[in-house]
Amino acid sequence: MSRVSFTMSLFREYIANYLKTKLTYRADFWVEVLSDLLFSAMNLIFIFIVFQHTPSLGDWSEAEVVFVYGYYMIPFGIFGTFFNLWNFGDRYIVKGEMDRILTRPAHSLAQIMLENVDPPSLIGSLVGLAIMAMSWNTLGLPFDWYDPLILIVMIAGSMLIYAGLYTTLAALSFYSDAPTGIIPLMFNIQNYGRYPVQIYNKAIRFLLTWVLPFAFVGVYPASFFLDRHGDLWLSLITPAVGIVAAAIGLAVWNRGVHRYRGAGS
Repeated sequence: MSRVSFTMSLFREYIANYLKTKLTYRADFWVEVLSDLLFSAMNLIFIFIVFQHTPSLGDWSEAEVVFVYGYYMIPFGIFGTFFNLWNFGDRYIVKGEMDRILTRPAHSLAQIMLENVDPPSLIGSLVGLAIMAMSWNTLGLPFDWYDPLILIVMIAGSMLIYAGLYTTLAALSFYSDAPTGIIPLMFNIQNYGRYPVQIYNKAIRFLLTWVLPFAFVGVYPASFFLDRHGDLWLSLITPAVGIVAAAIGLAVWNRGVHRYRGAGS
């Protein structure tokens, strides 16, 4: 059995166990779904409030900014489902559970992803898709046969950017005793990606494009469908940026695992 098929078989087992648990504690499941929906609603309401005080952001209309936000929610929901690494340092390094992970044949990152899978986060992706569809209709955008295929590729690239950056961040736990303080900062920075980067100064645009490329999880790929050709080439390289970010994250992770010497080290 190949490594991929083995991992997929593990995925099916973990999902089955997850569903059994949630069927036992259904209230917890729906509370989590409701909290995610409220969080998304508050962000959307904030955009509407902003446009009550200004007719546009830069040269972006309200419908365009809402469209970008809808796109932003889709890869973020998928990422939140499979890369729930927020408590990696505390659980796996401080409490020593990484030792258990390393005694098993599957790749360590795949195991940790599967142990922390969070399917309710996909609700956010579905809501984002609905917001995109409504904004698409409001803006009167053309719909070409290849748009769904392009959307899938763009979403995959954006999700890989999330995965690469947060895998790198989680892997810092192998090198530092307390890297978790960076997570709130990173989470705040990523929120800039759901707004047009053109409204920021050059330093922030450079940061969000080439250092922490969160502009590629929102505004740049969404610009492709909005026919904003000034950002067309940046839209088209979204998958490549995702592959590079994911490769860096995996390399940092593997190096950290190689460096790891156990809970007592």
